[in-house]
Amino acid sequence: MTAFTGKTLMITGGTGSFGNAVLNRFLQTDIGEIRIFSRDEKKQDDMRHEFQSRLPEAAEKIRFYIGDVRDIQSVRNAMHGVDYIFHAAALKQVPSCEFFPIEAVKTNVLGTDNVLTAAIEAGVRSVTCLSTDKAAYPVNAMGTSKAMMEKVVVAKSRTVNPAKTKICCTRYGNVMCSRGSVIPLWIEQIKAGNPITITEPSMTRFVMSLDEAVDLVLFAFEKGASGDILVQKAPACTIETLAKAVTGLFAPETEIRVIGIRHGEKMYETLLTNEECAHAEDLGNFYRVPCDKRDLNYDKFFNKGDARRNTLTEFNSNNTTILDVDDVQKKLLSLAYIRSELEAFRAEK
Repeated sequence: MTAFTGKTLMITGGTGSFGNAVLNRFLQTDIGEIRIFSRDEKKQDDMRHEFQSRLPEAAEKIRFYIGDVRDIQSVRNAMHGVDYIFHAAALKQVPSCEFFPIEAVKTNVLGTDNVLTAAIEAGVRSVTCLSTDKAAYPVNAMGTSKAMMEKVVVAKSRTVNPAKTKICCTRYGNVMCSRGSVIPLWIEQIKAGNPITITEPSMTRFVMSLDEAVDLVLFAFEKGASGDILVQKAPACTIETLAKAVTGLFAPETEIRVIGIRHGEKMYETLLTNEECAHAEDLGNFYRVPCDKRDLNYDKFFNKGDARRNTLTEFNSNNTTILDVDDVQKKLLSLAYIRSELEAFRAEK
């Protein structure tokens, strides 16, 4: 973490689950300042009080900026003196983006362009943008907007000197217990004595912890080249397995009720497409998708092409490591949120 010594890190959408995970990871290091940029003053106030109470000395490193990535001037106003950016601000809920797709475009596509433009103008040294598995072969508005976000990231990386501003992107799957995700919903349903609701039992999803999401962003920050998309090789499980793991920990007698697939959902998710496999690199626990450096002068490719193709194949939530109920429960119990909820649930019993 020496790269962050005395430096200023800005997190857009910083009051979300990812921003909280970064604060927990960085606050007690020798980082100079962590700048939280978001549009919700209530969430900022809650975060301020939480960290002042829990880590009073380290909390002095946090600075809060009200603004919206949709408004480039508010982004510029927060950008002075920033060394690095983790860009996490996004609309992430699949159904809401289906009904309001232009709102997803405003935040996920145009908002990303605003952040990158302001960062380049301010001489920010590195911007790491957070994407999603839904950007690969997108079938819904959220995934499509994130796919366009990735295109903006790669396009911007072609037009800026990487020695001045490095721009790269991470792509990962479902983060367990993050805000708005399904596990906290199920726990609330269990506490109320209700059945838990699942969409389709055989649907598969990648699963990872917030700490693993932070690890991926730090890997991209340290190892990525400008224009790269970095992908983590996450395991997956079926929705039924995840539901049985949660009910098994809290209340095994809980009914699991199938309600059907929601607007815009896929049966499985993809982290690395077949097309990307043509030039992706296998880095062990990660894949690297480098920026396509070709320019618009396509004539030369009619005379000289490249017939080589990588031996990698599409990486999706059906062909990765599939976890069983025991595996998922072990992963859940590694999370402080689950341990806390279990303790409170058992105390109430």
